[in-house]
Amino acid sequence: MSAVPTHNPLLASSARSLAPRVQLQTPASFLPAWGWAVLVVFVLLTCVATPLLSLAVPQGSAMHLSQYWVGLAGKILCYAMVALAMDLVWGYAGILSLGHGLFFALGGYAMGMYLNWAMNAASGNLPDFMQFMQWTHFPWYWVGTEHFAYALFLALAAPGLLAFVFGFFAFRSRIKGVYFSIITQALTYAAMLLFFRNETGFGGNNGLTDFKVLLGFPMGTSGMTVSLFVASSLTLAAMFLFARWLVRSKFGRVLTAIRDAESRVMFCGYNPQWFKLGVWTVSAMMCGIAGALYAPQVGIINPSEMSTANSIEIAIWTAIGGRGTLIGPIIGAVLVNAAKSWLTVAIPEAWLYLLGAMFIVVTLFAPYGIVGVWKQWRRRRG
Repeated sequence: MSAVPTHNPLLASSARSLAPRVQLQTPASFLPAWGWAVLVVFVLLTCVATPLLSLAVPQGSAMHLSQYWVGLAGKILCYAMVALAMDLVWGYAGILSLGHGLFFALGGYAMGMYLNWAMNAASGNLPDFMQFMQWTHFPWYWVGTEHFAYALFLALAAPGLLAFVFGFFAFRSRIKGVYFSIITQALTYAAMLLFFRNETGFGGNNGLTDFKVLLGFPMGTSGMTVSLFVASSLTLAAMFLFARWLVRSKFGRVLTAIRDAESRVMFCGYNPQWFKLGVWTVSAMMCGIAGALYAPQVGIINPSEMSTANSIEIAIWTAIGGRGTLIGPIIGAVLVNAAKSWLTVAIPEAWLYLLGAMFIVVTLFAPYGIVGVWKQWRRRRG
């Protein structure tokens, strides 16, 4: 896949100067007026219109939005968060990860542990897989997850800590490019095999499921589905603003410089290792938040979320939408998963072929994704 053709943000002074001056280009405004307008419309549609259409409009009405569609939209918004996190490391730092499914699943497992505790508190029974293993109590590493706040913290800390430790050794060894991608894929595959084992205490092949209560409210109701959808939309909007702030900061501009010319950045006095490690860890934590919102909306979290195919799909969403743009991966994740939801029902045997065809077409004819095609069209119109 070709590199993203963006400007080099490092402007060095003349070579004749004894002490080259390095200046990072001043970024444009935080968000253009049309960008704020789109963001406000998105928030109004998801936080006002959707709850009204789902809860206030009678079910027999043509305007009624069913619980199924709200739940599906909430799940896709979680995927959009993961695509946004992928764009930070791939689109801006040039690090292609094929292991983001692992961070996403860890966030989901953290929330799933809390939901299993909540089920235990309501029914007095341990989860089915623990009863099958003839356990009489939760394992020690589940301690604390009976508290919602701790589960949220764990959804951030577990993927963040794993990413930090893994990234520290990988970036210190200057592993990059296709080698880094292969290692992340191997890490994800190893974790998936570990979680498949029943004795690890995470439900084995079936994972964590049978969620019944969240914060004292019953799961599976229309009100809970809409609440989780609204929480997902607000989190996605907040993540987008945070990512926008991050890439416009000096930290983000150095990241872009590392992507375009890492050796030159080193000559200018920056240490790329810490910049890459920082964005890599932040990206993993964003995936953990997405996973924590995903698990209660889908009702299950299992090791299949760590499959290498899922991590590759995340990269495909980002490529199709347009990496290095922030909004592009969100569009890519929404469009591809909406198409997947329809096509896997209409013509399930053709979905993987269509997904592969989309990726090939975008790579060959629109290497900058949907957003790149839109920008080219606007330039031609002047």
